[in-house]
Amino acid sequence: MDQATYNLFDLTGKRAIVTGAGQGIGRSMAQALVGAGATVALIGRGENVAQACREIDPTGKAALPFLADLSQRDQLQRVFEQVLSAFGGTLDILVNNAGIQKRHLPEEFPLEDWDAVLSVNLNAVWLMAQLAGQVMLKQGRGKIINLASMNSFLGGTTVPAYTAAKSAVVGLTRALSNDWSGRGVNVNAIAPGYIATSLNTALIGNPDREPKILARLPKGRWGEPDDMKGAVIFLASAASDYVTGATLVVDGGYLCT
Repeated sequence: MDQATYNLFDLTGKRAIVTGAGQGIGRSMAQALVGAGATVALIGRGENVAQACREIDPTGKAALPFLADLSQRDQLQRVFEQVLSAFGGTLDILVNNAGIQKRHLPEEFPLEDWDAVLSVNLNAVWLMAQLAGQVMLKQGRGKIINLASMNSFLGGTTVPAYTAAKSAVVGLTRALSNDWSGRGVNVNAIAPGYIATSLNTALIGNPDREPKILARLPKGRWGEPDDMKGAVIFLASAASDYVTGATLVVDGGYLCT
């Protein structure tokens, strides 16, 4: 492989935002972007985002912590402006990763939990993408990466709000791509499979669900947050300049069975 091919994945000098970056998939993706040369703003709700930054980049130069509850629109707007100021008004990459999960039988699903899930998993995705798009369109370039899910394609059980939100994320990704890709802004999504994170604590070790999940996985194991690193670097870099409106499934083969 020649040097030019390697450079397709180089993110040196790029500025990125990763939401929900204090742990799990978000943390791993932020680490990958920093490793590829980007300066990354990690947005999270808790102090673990500052710890993640220290662990990813002890120098404090390439991984920057920002606190915000993205379900609150005023906080979302404020933190975006703070990041943009820190980046000198430019933004190259947005990774919309923040998400929450609430599990109930559909007939018992509380309205407040429905609103909470849609607020973070869909509304915040839209608002962050809109703000980032406004900046990127002026620049004539940018990469937006939304986090979809297996439940973008499958109904799941006891997660109607999550499934509704993640299905909408795929549609939103396509819609934004249609309007923006011709103006320099690529919009894609990553759909993780069953990943061993806090979002799946109700499934990991569950004597009924876990054996069924593993039996359908050709890879024979749960995914790990680090399994998302290659996908995010690809979609954030020049290697994917002609990829837009796509949802890249990273699921260990689950959807193929």
